[in-house]
Amino acid sequence: MTRTIVASKSKTVTIGFDEPFCVIGERINPTGRKKLAAELEAGDFSTVEKDALEQVACGAMVLDVNAGVVYNSNPDPNQTEPPLMRRMIELVQGLVDVPLCIDSSVPAALEAGLAAAQGRPLLNSVTGEEERLEAILPLVRKYDVPVVAISNDDTGISEDPEVRFAVAKKIVERAADHGIPAHDIVVDPLVMPVGAMATAGRQVFALVRKLREELGVNTTCGASNISFGLPHRHGINAAFLPMAIGAGMTSAIMNPVRQVEMEAIKAANFLMNNDPNGGEWIRFARVLDAVAEGTPFPDAARAAQEAGGARGGRRGGRRRSA
Repeated sequence: MTRTIVASKSKTVTIGFDEPFCVIGERINPTGRKKLAAELEAGDFSTVEKDALEQVACGAMVLDVNAGVVYNSNPDPNQTEPPLMRRMIELVQGLVDVPLCIDSSVPAALEAGLAAAQGRPLLNSVTGEEERLEAILPLVRKYDVPVVAISNDDTGISEDPEVRFAVAKKIVERAADHGIPAHDIVVDPLVMPVGAMATAGRQVFALVRKLREELGVNTTCGASNISFGLPHRHGINAAFLPMAIGAGMTSAIMNPVRQVEMEAIKAANFLMNNDPNGGEWIRFARVLDAVAEGTPFPDAARAAQEAGGARGGRRGGRRRSA
């Protein structure tokens, strides 16, 4: 079975078909968060610190770190993003012990993050665009890290799932040319908003199965994309995630601070027999009991983490050979 190994200095997480679903916390990302972007430009990392600790307490197994701020004082991200990425990586890994996902569209920022990261981070991302392939795959090989492969290319994002599969296959084949094995490619098949495309859910479930069966790769997605533009989004996300897990999806970049979505994932892990004896579900149920008594979910999750004596949150997967 395909297993993708990510690690911090002290913790290993395995992404795999027979592993608990890997929750990659999305919150450390200034995109669409004007307050966070302004804080980062001003050198204020208090929200980053809060988001790192809170996400891990709520169940994030990996943290995505994105430094994509367009400074008012200097609009060139090639100059500003690499040092910011390095500082954010150093800060976050000093606070929590979960592995990191280094997220940027700027190759120099990705390399700055790789140089600063301890362990074996996940790199986010490469696409099927020729320029991106040539820039990112050598970094993946140089640092021996797994990479998220997004299924778009120089023609853009296709609404046809067969085209998106072909792009993923191309990335896997090009990665092999660089000596990068398929188990180190985590494909993002691109989830379309169901409000704009009624078949979006069915498309991605079929595509995940095909990626698993024909390419043998692990998969991920930006989970909230499915509900974009719709009311009561978290209910849609909470239905989508177990269905994606049932189809074979093995991770998602998502907000772990949302109780309903985390509850759906914990239950899905149990139902898929990836939670031996229901131990994680029982522990999570205690958090839900505290919430029912009036404690906010992040506070209940943090209290449970502290009671368990875990600095970096929940355990990672068992390390096995790929």
